[in-house]
Amino acid sequence: MSRWLAFDTSTDVLSLAVAQGEQTWAQTLPGGAQASATLIPSVLDLLAQADMPLASLDAIVFGRGPGSFTGLRTACSVAQGLALGAQLPVLPVDTLLAVAEEARLLIGSPDTLTVLAMLDARMDEIYTATYRWAAGAWTELSPLQVCSPERILAPTDADLLMAGNVFDAYGERLPAGQRMQALPTARALLSLAPALWASGQAVIADEAMPLYIRDKVAQTTAEREAQKAQAALHPPAAALHPPAAAA
Repeated sequence: MSRWLAFDTSTDVLSLAVAQGEQTWAQTLPGGAQASATLIPSVLDLLAQADMPLASLDAIVFGRGPGSFTGLRTACSVAQGLALGAQLPVLPVDTLLAVAEEARLLIGSPDTLTVLAMLDARMDEIYTATYRWAAGAWTELSPLQVCSPERILAPTDADLLMAGNVFDAYGERLPAGQRMQALPTARALLSLAPALWASGQAVIADEAMPLYIRDKVAQTTAEREAQKAQAALHPPAAALHPPAAAA
């Protein structure tokens, strides 16, 4: 019976869960700067609720990025520390793939689906990648990248779904199409874990690293002013509509 611990702190939400076979214990907490102080106590509390000693796990699964630099370092360092102490392997998972998986789970696991996954990269940019679900597996259609909303190219697939946490911030600057709010949740990490484990994606603790696709973490004053001017030209949409429920 598989036993996993999964957590993600790449966004403003801390999502964590443990699973034993089909049974799951999950918790959602404020992320951001708070995650560094609350992640380890929350993990230990959840393991105690599930009556699962840390050493009994098969692996520790974490969202490796892209995302908040501080959040990624927090998740990676905690995964490494726990794994080293308990002599466990670590399973790093791309956060945009987890967004795609969370969207798939939210709409009821369709047979086929194309997801344009997007996470807010701040500084007027978006982390994005496109994935295709078919025959029970994900395929990456476009690699991870970071760019402005206007530079995102959406596939023309009939079953395309845009998923992520960028719609309130960027609204009409994004491509038109079906949209869904989705985050890289621990539930999605747990759902992805068996296939990634089977394909040999687990690593020893020392080799678990965050995934950064942008080196810059702050803007100059001029860049912030230019961003404000750009935002004034493109105000956010007044409302965003979730995708229609499947018949």
